Amino acid sequence: MNDKVKDKVRERYGKIALTGNSDCCCMPGECGTGNSPMDATKMIGYDTTELDAIPQASILGVGCGSPTRFTCLQKGEIVVDLGSGAGIDAFLSANKVTSSGMVIGIDMTDEMLEKARKNARENGYANVEFRKGDIEKNIPVEDDSVDAVISNCVINLTTNKLDTFRQIHRILKPGGRMIVSDLVTDREVSAQDADAEQWCNCIDGALTKDSYIESIRNAGFHNVDILDERTYMDGDKTGNRKITSLTIKAVKEQK
Repeated sequence: MNDKVKDKVRERYGKIALTGNSDCCCMPGECGTGNSPMDATKMIGYDTTELDAIPQASILGVGCGSPTRFTCLQKGEIVVDLGSGAGIDAFLSANKVTSSGMVIGIDMTDEMLEKARKNARENGYANVEFRKGDIEKNIPVEDDSVDAVISNCVINLTTNKLDTFRQIHRILKPGGRMIVSDLVTDREVSAQDADAEQWCNCIDGALTKDSYIESIRNAGFHNVDILDERTYMDGDKTGNRKITSLTIKAVKEQK
């Protein structure tokens, strides 16, 4: 099941990178709503002025929250963006940490990486780089080396959330923080009943809020706080399962 899910995710997001469209229903700009990527992005909390200051080709409307709004980035910090896509959160972060800082985007989809690198190159972002990696197995970043890790509606798509959070914990400096926006459900699907297509739609891979937070704590994080919570899909659209968008902050303990 794990490989099938990952193949489907690569296929789906490769298509989004190439065409700007998908049949995925885990974003406000899809499912026949008629919302443009920019409109969809504003709906989930992004600031219009900040969006105007980044490459417009990086705005695909595929998130479920706005983690950069809560990260409080400072000049000179090192940031990792997991599931960086075309680079929206990486570029927003790069503008905050400035040339004295660094942003590393991680994605497993070649088409997204190509698009993000092109966006960085054509818009002069020397403080951003994009690396290929599987965030469940090995984030290609050194231990104890980054100030902040962000992610937007991506950990939901992984098949092992605990391993993903352990990888995040590994690369953060002591005292570093993780801010992620993601989707949770009121009722999980068992592994044998999960469908790769629905997993890719951010439904079958979703944990309950309690299980999601427990995974973060079991990975070694402290001070786990919910910063934002909103209903994302009502039960009528998901087989009587409610999907909720959370933005969560957690901190790696100081040694």
